[in-house]
Amino acid sequence: MAASIQLADRIRSLPPYLFAEIDQLKKQERAKGVDLIEMGIGDPDIPTPKQIVDAVAKAVHHTPYHRYPSYEGMFSFRKAAADWYQRRFGVKLDPETEVVALIGSKEGIAHFPIAFTNPGDVNLCTNPGYPVYATATTFSGGVPYLVPLKRENGFLPDLDAIPADVLKKSRMLFFNYPNNPTAATAGRDFFERVAKFASKHGIIAAHDNAYSEIYFDEKAPPMSYLQVEGAREWGIEFHSLSKTYNMTGWRLGFAVGHKDLIAGLGKVKTNIDSGAFEAIQEAGITALSLGNDVLQPLRQTWAARHKVCIDGLKSLGYDPFVSSAAFYIWTPVPKGFASAKEFCKTVLTTTGVVITPGNGFGEHGEGYFRIALTQTEARIKEAIERMRKVKA
Repeated sequence: MAASIQLADRIRSLPPYLFAEIDQLKKQERAKGVDLIEMGIGDPDIPTPKQIVDAVAKAVHHTPYHRYPSYEGMFSFRKAAADWYQRRFGVKLDPETEVVALIGSKEGIAHFPIAFTNPGDVNLCTNPGYPVYATATTFSGGVPYLVPLKRENGFLPDLDAIPADVLKKSRMLFFNYPNNPTAATAGRDFFERVAKFASKHGIIAAHDNAYSEIYFDEKAPPMSYLQVEGAREWGIEFHSLSKTYNMTGWRLGFAVGHKDLIAGLGKVKTNIDSGAFEAIQEAGITALSLGNDVLQPLRQTWAARHKVCIDGLKSLGYDPFVSSAAFYIWTPVPKGFASAKEFCKTVLTTTGVVITPGNGFGEHGEGYFRIALTQTEARIKEAIERMRKVKA
């Protein structure tokens, strides 16, 4: 009898897919005719700005773009990214050596540990956090060390609490502000601490900055990690066009930072992928040229939804974490429920509202749930009213 097909150890070692049961429940509820209000996935419901759509519609007819692109991205796109960083953050970058195009920032984050993590190395992953940090570490043969984010610390990691023996084996730190899933923000003081920490221990600081342009306080926009002194010595920052310009399906982003880190990621990419479609890069150039006349109305939409949801959750007696950025609401599970998953399942089957259990973002997310503000104000209000029926 032939042996059964077995997954590789790196796949079998992954944690169970927590959302599989919820996905199945969604199918069951839809089959019953339930009107689901989906607020589980961070996928903007607002269309991509027309200027960007028009740009790709024109560029797709340019026949040279029908051939293989370069793995590092068109120079014109990398220059547009560098110019945007200069305007937005005051950070000067060499588009030739300090910028690389990505097929969405997820791709870059997933490939980055392959370049710099040896088997047995530790990567510090803030948790709860984007699951790709830990998964990519595992795929590269490394060991994820989960650095807890706690509400009493503003969901910032306590770097001083990381054990010395862990630091000796650590290669990189993944961190993300404005944060997914908590929506917490970080200021200059924290980024300066990270830069000193990275320099002291020789640890690569990998900052995921996908949500920098979704903020509600025009007087205090989120920073780039690269703005602080010493950050570039050990630093790389990943940026995405997905959330800023409602382009999640387009798959376009870029990474910036120390030239050796960019080169290492580029070496992985040249062996694994063939780069982003150049017509989409042309659209990305248009996106990065758009000013506040396009982005401010989008931010106002997110801000209005944020207020409606926060006010609604408080009216239910919940205690949401109130932030000034990102389009997520991170809230403790109400008393009477054994776990975040139990609460989210109850909400789904009782009300048809889809939200995400916090432990889907790691063990330190247990006890919380996340709402993505990817519905209109009217639908968010309806979701809140439905959730009044939820009892432990």
